[in-house]
Amino acid sequence: MARSLAPVIRAIALLLLAGAVTAEPAAVRAQAEIGAGIYLRGVIASGAPLIASRDRGAAGASGSAAACVNCHQHSGLGSMRRRSGTAAAAGSPLIPPVAARYLLEPERADGAHHGKVDLPYVEGMRTRRRAYTEETLARAIREGVDSEGRALDPLMPHFDLGPSDMAALIAYLKTLAPARIPGVSDSTIQFATIVTPDADPARRDAMLEVIEKYFAERNSRQMKPSPQLQASGHTQFSRSMFMIHRQWQLHVWSLDGPPATWGEQLAKAYAREPVMAVISGIGGAEWAPVHRFCEHEQLPCLFPNVEVPVDADSDFYDLYFSKGVLLEAELIAGRIVAQGARVVHQIYRAGDSGEAAARWLGGRLAPRHLELHDHALPAKARLEAALRGIGKNDALVLWLRPSDLAALAEEPAPPGAIYLSGLMGNFERAPLPAAWRERARMAYIVDLPQQRIVRVDYPLGWFRIRQIQIVDERLQADTYLACGLLSEALSDVAGTFDRAYLIEELQGMVEHRIVTGYYPRLTLAENQHFASKGGYLVQFAEPSGSRLVADGAWTVP
Repeated sequence: MARSLAPVIRAIALLLLAGAVTAEPAAVRAQAEIGAGIYLRGVIASGAPLIASRDRGAAGASGSAAACVNCHQHSGLGSMRRRSGTAAAAGSPLIPPVAARYLLEPERADGAHHGKVDLPYVEGMRTRRRAYTEETLARAIREGVDSEGRALDPLMPHFDLGPSDMAALIAYLKTLAPARIPGVSDSTIQFATIVTPDADPARRDAMLEVIEKYFAERNSRQMKPSPQLQASGHTQFSRSMFMIHRQWQLHVWSLDGPPATWGEQLAKAYAREPVMAVISGIGGAEWAPVHRFCEHEQLPCLFPNVEVPVDADSDFYDLYFSKGVLLEAELIAGRIVAQGARVVHQIYRAGDSGEAAARWLGGRLAPRHLELHDHALPAKARLEAALRGIGKNDALVLWLRPSDLAALAEEPAPPGAIYLSGLMGNFERAPLPAAWRERARMAYIVDLPQQRIVRVDYPLGWFRIRQIQIVDERLQADTYLACGLLSEALSDVAGTFDRAYLIEELQGMVEHRIVTGYYPRLTLAENQHFASKGGYLVQFAEPSGSRLVADGAWTVP
């Protein structure tokens, strides 16, 4: 998985200013790039694949399969025990951190670190062994022998690295788990939420009210900010020794102007108000500039309320509950192919979320060589012209808002199959005319209303007690769920404020979450960005009303 090197270079620059690195900046930058390639992608300086071997004739690995990130993770902090108390995988050992601070930290003769415990707690951190030097660390990587000459776990491969590649890898390890994280002090953690100018104002206000009241209540229940506990010579560390109670502070970054200017606006806001992470947020038809900014800055962006998220396998720091209209397009594409339609018509408003959805569906249908007709309507244009010429064997896909769906009452329903976006049409409240309902199938990327009642009841009760008016139930429930996941994740990492580590904790813990709101199940893993991965195609049960019936099982495209 690729990782932007810009933050790595900034971290090295800080080391240079502190006098910890004496090489020329250009040389250090080049060395870091090589080390990142080895650690993250399994590629050495020559471009050849990294080679890993094992003892006793066991098969080794090469290239991306041998990359360090596969076990030690992006953060370099190893694997963690999950909320259930079991290891990350049943029967698997706990992978120790390899960030240089955890390997090179000097110890006293009695085995305790000098002074107070100034390393953030990580399960698997070693406290009873001699600190590594760069020489013994190189030996461990090549030969599988620890700092005291003992054999490492057999799962640790032996890596074939020459002197320059080894130096590059160790240089990269020194950039992991930095001592200071923007937005974190001894008393406060700073967060931002991002609002784009095309977000609906009422939904924006509803989201902000949930976040602000969640933060206020959490802060009121937190203990007074407290100093980190001291080790006092103990050789056994516990999670509680590393907990510091901090207040949460929220910054609202409201963007304006065209999307091309958002990156610069975000950079200025981030420089003015450094934050640890972005929580929730809301956008309209465009979110990609926000996504790109967060990836570039290695800034976690956690579960924003957006219809068109970015689907990029190489990215790491952006997490979403769902793929939005892109997932709807995949569900509809699967049904169109299964039904054997040869001609597909798509109707959407130019510049709205349906435009991206139509492109995504077109891409899924391209290998089938179907005849595709896209109708991009200007804002004020009537629907009548786009509905002409649709045959009984054709498929019609409507990427339309409720006002346009209601306007279909003036038009006769075409004879073929009809599909519509639940996300854009307001799900079961979509005002689809009775004459259109019989053949219409709606993409429904949340759980069915009757099946989510129990899971949604808790946040709804929370809203009632705090006198939060329901403006958009799903958006507000998603926002509450995002805040809850952040709170649980930060509690689990026990004060280890590393951004990659936060993402890794969410990837591991989210599937154990019982209250999942509108979604039947949430799961995340390495190289995954969408916690809910499937949906239904549903139809209205009656000519009027909101009762839905699933036309098939929950499907993951």
